[in-house]
Amino acid sequence: MRKIIITVLVFILTGLFFTSGFAQTPEESLKKAFPKLKFQSLQPSNIKGVYEVIYPNGILYYAPEVESIIVGDIIARDGRNLTQDKQQEILTKNIKEKLKDIPLQKALSIGKGKHTVMEITDPDCPYCRRASEFFSKRTDVTRQIFFYPISSHPKAADKVLYVFCAKDRAKAYEEAMSGKLDDMTFKICEDTQARELLKTHKDVAERLGVRGTPFFFVDGQTAVFGADIPRLEKLLRN
Repeated sequence: MRKIIITVLVFILTGLFFTSGFAQTPEESLKKAFPKLKFQSLQPSNIKGVYEVIYPNGILYYAPEVESIIVGDIIARDGRNLTQDKQQEILTKNIKEKLKDIPLQKALSIGKGKHTVMEITDPDCPYCRRASEFFSKRTDVTRQIFFYPISSHPKAADKVLYVFCAKDRAKAYEEAMSGKLDDMTFKICEDTQARELLKTHKDVAERLGVRGTPFFFVDGQTAVFGADIPRLEKLLRN
């Protein structure tokens, strides 16, 4: 009788061992379900059973139980956008690692304040214009501006070239960002160096992983998405 009991127990334990041995981890499940997805890391999210998928262009979520990708933002009860917070954390880390390779001498530099703000902007983006107006009223900021005109703004690239070809680039920048060029006929710059500079600016945004404008990197420490004026004010308070 004792032998039978021992045999059964061994069988049960062996069965458990092999079951756990063949169980898929969330990472294995994701790779099997979405073999073409190139991701950098996988970790638990704030929702039980759902994992953050960090990939080059942002964050996705994966539910292993149903082998499904979830696209969208997670918003906490207090209104915090947890997805955006994570994206800012990741982008801040990436920028700090890549900053040494960014040609800051190619940026349009405006101001000589104690705070340094690297800015990625589009002259036809209304939120970029709002942020530009905010910075134009400050004297405590040195701005390092890179342009990233998007295809849905067909005149934006020409406005950037107008800035690059101007004798007074800071003044031309204010003309572009204030909307003065919107209804004005201006000569489209065909200068080869200006066009190469525009390409360099676009490359900077893409190298840093920035997909939208405006974007700011304050004092080499903090990434800010969008024209979040209250946050910018807080970061520049001291």
